[in-house]
Amino acid sequence: MPGDTLWRHRDFRLLWAGQTASQFGTFVGVTVLPVLAVTTLAATPLEMGLLTAAENAAFLLLGLPAGVWVDRMRRRPLMVRADLIRGLLLLTIPLAWWAGALTLVHLVTVATLVGACTVFFDIAYQSYLPSLVGRGKLVDGNAKLQVSQSVANVGGPGLAGTLTHLLGAANALATVGGSYLASAWFLRRIRTEEPPPTPHAGQPGLRAQVAEGLRFVFTTPSLRAITLCTASANFAGGMFTAVEVLFLTRELHLSPAGVGWLLACHGVGGVLGAVTAGRLLERVGLVRAIWLVPLVTWPAQLLVPLSEPDWRIALAAVAFVIVSYGIIVYNVAQVSYRQTLCPDHLLGRMNASVRFLVWGVLPIGSLLGGVAGQWLGVSATVWLCSAGNVLALLWVLLSPLRRTPDPVPPSTRPAAS
Repeated sequence: MPGDTLWRHRDFRLLWAGQTASQFGTFVGVTVLPVLAVTTLAATPLEMGLLTAAENAAFLLLGLPAGVWVDRMRRRPLMVRADLIRGLLLLTIPLAWWAGALTLVHLVTVATLVGACTVFFDIAYQSYLPSLVGRGKLVDGNAKLQVSQSVANVGGPGLAGTLTHLLGAANALATVGGSYLASAWFLRRIRTEEPPPTPHAGQPGLRAQVAEGLRFVFTTPSLRAITLCTASANFAGGMFTAVEVLFLTRELHLSPAGVGWLLACHGVGGVLGAVTAGRLLERVGLVRAIWLVPLVTWPAQLLVPLSEPDWRIALAAVAFVIVSYGIIVYNVAQVSYRQTLCPDHLLGRMNASVRFLVWGVLPIGSLLGGVAGQWLGVSATVWLCSAGNVLALLWVLLSPLRRTPDPVPPSTRPAAS
């Protein structure tokens, strides 16, 4: 690999640039699309629920088989095709609006297909990174990619609001489509030759290969603990998201602007985590960070239900920064560990299995969070999901990870004698 750092790795810089454009497009798009549905098409709450479900449906419907398909093909061309399709699909929305033919069915269809492409893109890029930078550089690579996601998470909604104000919601989606096309252009310029996929002729069928990926995750104790920890935290996070704005407005009496500023603390913690993750993991150790960082940071979530509509609002702000910081560092550590541990021919299925399980619980958690908020009250629900977030770390704290050394990247393993 050229150079001592990924800053001098030309092809990684192109991947990073493409991922940055893609992430900004994603965060702007998820903000603008519902605004367009409400302001232009006067969507009802039921229709908004359908649109939101359409954006995430692909993770449940395609998450597992997508991993098999990713393992059967070269990943970079797949990512390019996914970006091109996402960009072109989103460009149909302003075209339909200009023609006076935009409908909610059109929006739901585009959201569903874009979500399907996102499933393939996300699984492919996590599986592609080890072959591009080498497994010894995965922490550095994942940390840099996480910076882009965290910055997009902070700036994307604000940029979406600005674009919507200046251009209108439909025209703003044209810029989102353009961001995906820009990502495809960057990825096409990568020169590093990707290893050919493992030939699948004569291999078991789709169902057997899906089962192989799930079996690898659940029969590897460390991967099982990481998956259950992340899924449990996401389930609690989904519950919290369902009542978060209600808690901030009704219990803490914040204005919409105040809610926006307080929620921005999530992004601040995420950016800090992404920027410092590489150096922190170098000092603490990759595996140790997977259980130690959540142990130190996630309990801060319990400060949120202690907040009150006075100076104690600062408790929620501090909690959002600390917990988001810990989540990002944990994600960099566990994703890098999974990529290092998994054989290349299983990377797509391993990533798809984990993503299916840890993302699939989000809508379930959100639904139960809404039900709990209705029956138990908002404050009680915030206590419940905050406790759940803390308890999620027990999966990794009580796992063999506490006694597991950092994995040795394949490129540096001694040859068998």
